[in-house]
Amino acid sequence: MKTLIDTCIWSEALRHKKKRSLSGNTAELIELIKEARAEIIGAIRQEILSGIKSKKQFEELREQLKEFKDLEVITSDYEKAAENFNTLRSKGIQGSNTDFLICAVAERLGIPIYTTDKDFLSFAKHLPIQLYIPRP
Repeated sequence: MKTLIDTCIWSEALRHKKKRSLSGNTAELIELIKEARAEIIGAIRQEILSGIKSKKQFEELREQLKEFKDLEVITSDYEKAAENFNTLRSKGIQGSNTDFLICAVAERLGIPIYTTDKDFLSFAKHLPIQLYIPRP
């Protein structure tokens, strides 16, 4: 099954390139990539590329990420993200616009979200989303 990979997982994997050992999340991401199951949306791509200080590193990472085509985000995804934002805010649960967009796209496509962001645990209690559970 395809899996929408959140920014935190990509970031962790990219930081590990400089380390000798891989975290469980990085190893899992590598397996998902090998199995052609890793998915991304433009907003996640933007988050990954934001804040890179070196122009050279930015260009290299942008080239590497071109291997992954963005899932299409449609008007109803933005509307659903706003609806989810409003619903959860009324319950005292905060989240970013990008996080709610991730939830909306994953819900529409029926695919899990791979994340270590604890906010998604709260979201999953109130939204019909699935969170990806890495293999042991």
